[in-house]
This record gives sequence, structure tokens and C-alpha cells, in this order.
Amino acid sequence: MGMQQPDEQRAITTARHVLSAVIRAGIRDLVISPGSRSAPLAYAAAEAEAAGILDIHVRIDERSAAFMALGLAQGTGRPAAVAATSGSAVGQMLPAVMEANHTATPLLVLSADRPDELHGTGASQSTRQKNLFGEHVRLAANVPAGADPQHELAQALAALAGNEQDPAGPVQLNLQFRDPLTPAPQERIEEQRWTAIEPGQWPAPRQPDMSTLPVQQLKPRRSVVVAGHGSGEEAQQFAQDLGLPLFAEPSSNARFSANAIGHYRPLITVGLERIERVVLFGRPTLSRPVGKLLADPAIESVIWQPVPVAWYEQGRRRETPVSSWNELQEFAGSGAPGWLEAWQQLDTQALSVRQDLGRESAANGTDVAEAIWEHAPEVLLLGSSNIVRDFDLAARPAPARTMTVHANRGLAGIDGTIATALGLAQGSKRPTLAVMGDITFAHDASSLSWTPGEEQPVVDIVVYNDGGGAIFSTLEHGEVDGSGRYANAVERLFATPQRLSLPALAEAYGWQYAKAETKEELGAVLAARRTANLRLIEVPASRSNLRAETLELNQAIGQLSWPTP
Repeated sequence: MGMQQPDEQRAITTARHVLSAVIRAGIRDLVISPGSRSAPLAYAAAEAEAAGILDIHVRIDERSAAFMALGLAQGTGRPAAVAATSGSAVGQMLPAVMEANHTATPLLVLSADRPDELHGTGASQSTRQKNLFGEHVRLAANVPAGADPQHELAQALAALAGNEQDPAGPVQLNLQFRDPLTPAPQERIEEQRWTAIEPGQWPAPRQPDMSTLPVQQLKPRRSVVVAGHGSGEEAQQFAQDLGLPLFAEPSSNARFSANAIGHYRPLITVGLERIERVVLFGRPTLSRPVGKLLADPAIESVIWQPVPVAWYEQGRRRETPVSSWNELQEFAGSGAPGWLEAWQQLDTQALSVRQDLGRESAANGTDVAEAIWEHAPEVLLLGSSNIVRDFDLAARPAPARTMTVHANRGLAGIDGTIATALGLAQGSKRPTLAVMGDITFAHDASSLSWTPGEEQPVVDIVVYNDGGGAIFSTLEHGEVDGSGRYANAVERLFATPQRLSLPALAEAYGWQYAKAETKEELGAVLAARRTANLRLIEVPASRSNLRAETLELNQAIGQLSWPTP
């Protein structure tokens, strides 16, 4: 196995140095999974938790752990750390690291590793993991076994926070541990002098200057504001100050006020030729009509970008980046006479069209969206695929913001949705509702497992169970399926129908189960006094007519006429 090198610093000492620096920097949450090589981190974390300076969250698998850490970071507004043993355990965290990369979420991966003398020898659970995440981390730093980690720690914490050139994001700190991996025989958990430290405060994000110009100084224009994922309340404030229509995705957290046009997605085709300029906030992720709007060479567009972003490379998009609020206002201008009112009238007409077409007794996706949006959970996580688009269509803008909405839109993947919700709930300390389709649920069902002894968050998981992946029927694949040219290939290979017993899963994992077959029943379940912190709510549905209904609705709304003055 090779000659063992002199050990200048024991593994447990290195782990204590690492956690001390992390806690002093303001990180208070560590998610960890069981493993031997990561034992020094586990013991040091237990010492810190016993001293009240760190919160440990245990997940039995690393994929779930990493997504829970992602949710913790987004729920608290500060970085979260996730620790894993060596080998394939580290690779399990790649999907969450990729999501953190594209959403600029500060996620600190503490990957335990074998010392160099064991690499290339066939030692168990050893692989080349020092740079496993490649370009998906802001920094990958390695601490050799026995070395002082202070230099690498300083680099890692700086990269987590980002700067004026680089956005915040995930960082890998690879820690090579040499035996022994346990505390010394005379040490006790409650007698650790290193834990007598003061936890720090992670710095709050820099707030841009948003002083406004007098509206009367601005030229009237037919501009619209597009609020993509993560744009925040400033998009709504901008639209309201200038009297402009607001096209806000549900996870923008800007979808409120009278300026927000709920049915903007199918209405864009009605007003496209009248739009002069577009101001983009955040990342647009949901609709082809918005993509067509932003790509139209006849329409000028800018993007509000006061700080670096992670979701696109500079120069790869049409929009001109703007970091001055006054410049943004001058570009957009104030709403032309009757401009906002016309979009509001169209929105009212579109709602009538949708209500006239949707008279089924059983719940469909928009019913689920309406029931949950009206319930207004404090924290809401929207699953990918059709569910988030149902909310984009049916979530009626409220007069004021009443909830915080999240979604894993960095890569729009379905993995880790349940684990992310648990992290959001633990991080925010607020009741959290996550809604997703059955395939998204199945992908992460093992994350329902909750560690005995850890305080349970208040979480509802609503599963819209239509027996497979419905979104493909609304895309080009639905046309292929309808033609019969490829037999059952689309149904089998894209929809991937599954038969899951959600009551059995709820019982197995210790969640309370409820079932709602109509919008009214779902509203009643959500409003009922809960008897358990963890609830799994199933909404059975059918996707047999989804493509036809979607086409019919889009066509009917698209035929609306522009309001006459």
C-alpha cells in the first residue's frame, strides 16, 4: 500500500480547523452522510453542534444531502456546507453542484479523500476526485493529508462569496485524511476548547442604487418588463413605478400587483407587434413565446445586471446589460397612454376563456396551481416540467407579495426536488409546500426519509399524479405520438409511465397521507388543521387530453383582439 508519510497534523485537527473557519465566516449548517473517510469531519461537527455553534443535518445518501444543502443555502441566504466520504459518494453530489453553479448558490462541498500515497494502489473508495466537478465550481482546492488548511480555506470562502467579476457559487474543498480518523482516546465531545468561538455573520448581498427619476421626465413607450426566475421584487417595483405591464414567472417573486399580467404567455402573440422595448430581470426559463419576444430583432431589449450572473456568458445574449437604475428607466420610458390598461383587459378576457374551457370535475394542473396559490404557503417550491408552467398560467397575481417562491430553474432538472424542499424548510424555519409531478416525485422519493432525533420541519409534498411525464405531449413529441408513426415509443420512452403506491410510500417513510381529487378537496386539505409535520398529498389526474386542451387554450387566447381605445 506504499510508505506512509510523516503526519504533521492529525485528521481530526484538520477537520476542526476547517469547521472553525467555516463557522467564523458565518456558515451554520452542515449536511453530512455516513462514511469512514469523512469521520474527522463528522466528529468535529458533533463537537461544534454540542457547543451550539453548528447545525448538523444527516442524510443517508449524498445526492439528497447536496440538494438539501442547496435548499438550506437558498432558504437562509447564506452558504451551506455538505460533507461526504471519498469515492462515488462525492460524485453523487454533482447534480446539486451543477444547479448551484447555474443559480449562483454558495454551496461548500467538503469532500473527504484518501491521502496521496493510497491513490493508484487500488485502495478502496479511492478515485481522482480533487477536480471532480470541473467547471461547475468556482474553485477546487486540495488540502494534502497533514497540511495546514488555512490558505485553501481562505481561497474557498472568498470564491463562495464571489466578487465584482465573478458570481457566488459552489466550491469544492478536498480534504485528504490519513489514519487515525477518530478523536484521541482521552477526548470527549463536551470538552473541546476549539469550539469556544464566536460564529460570524455572512455578508449580505450588495444592494444597488435604485433611486428613481420623475416619471414625467421619461418618454412614453410601449415597453414591457419580463421577470424571469429569481428576479425579485425590484422587477415588480420597476414596472409599477413606470406604469408598464409585467410578465412575471411564478419563481421570479415579482408576480404581484395590478401590473402583473397573469396570462402573459399566450397573450404575447396578441400584442407582439405592438411591443417596442423589453426590460429583462432575472432568467427567463419557461416559455417559447418569451424566447421569441426576446429574440425579435425589431424589439430593443436590455437586461438589469448590477452584479455578475452565473446563468449566461457575457456576449452570448441579445440584451444589453445595464447596471444603472436611471439608465434602465430612461431606456424603458413610462407606459404609453392606455398601454398597461390594454394588457390588463386582455388578461381579464384570457381568464374568462380559460375558465370557460376548463369545466372538468376532476382536478387538472391549473386547478392544482390555483388551489395552492390561493392557499399562499409561506414558502413554495415548484417542481420542473409541467407543474411550474401550470402555475405560470394559472397563478393569479395578488395585490401584494404573500409568499416566497423557489424552483430549481438553474438546469430545470427534476432531481432532488424533495430534498431541496426539506432544506428550504429547515433553512427558512417556515412552513413549506413543494408541488411536483409523479415522475419528479419518484426520482427523489428516498429523500422522504427523515433522520430520527432531528427536529421535523413543517412540509407538505403535493404530488400531481397523472401517471407519467406529461410535458412531452405538449412539445413536438406529442405530434409524433398522435401520428402513430412510432407506435408506443413516445409513451414508453418519454412519458415513462409508473405505478406508484403513494399511501404505501407515505407509511414506509412515516409521512401523513392525504388524497384530493378536486380543486375544492385540495383546498380543504391544505386548510385543515394538520396533525403531522410531514404530509404527502396526492392529486390523481389524467394526461390523456393534455395536448389537445393546451392547443385549444393557446389558440383561443391567441385569437383575442387588441382592445380598442
